[in-house]
Amino acid sequence: MKISTRGQYGLEALIGLALKSTSTPVSLKSITSDCGLSESYILQIFLMLKKAGILTSVRGAQGGYMLSREPSQISVRQVLEAVEGPLAPVSCIVDDCNDPCGRYKMCAARLLWEKVKKRMDSLVDSITLADLVENVYAVDARENPDYSI
Repeated sequence: MKISTRGQYGLEALIGLALKSTSTPVSLKSITSDCGLSESYILQIFLMLKKAGILTSVRGAQGGYMLSREPSQISVRQVLEAVEGPLAPVSCIVDDCNDPCGRYKMCAARLLWEKVKKRMDSLVDSITLADLVENVYAVDARENPDYSI
């Protein structure tokens, strides 16, 4: 399974938003310029995230986007599924699949794919937006150590 740029950029933009503010609206222009991403592409992604209940938007001069809940309450899985759809290594193990190849019941590899999906779901459920924000601070601390006494 490969995560598309929608998933990658969606997470990047949400991290950028969370770094700027979790309680006041942030303009799309501000988010995209900090992340170096296309404003029109992120707008498309943000509309999907808004529809999924991850973001809220505020109109007006001081408007922009806000997280709909705390970063610790938003899992990577929620974000990726909002912009990518169901996460699965193969399409036949997605809940709404109608057995496209006709071999589902006798597939020797099905158990493997189900285990891969279960582990992948568990992993992306366990990582939150807050964890990714903390990673930004950890990377910054490694890249820019403070040697003051």
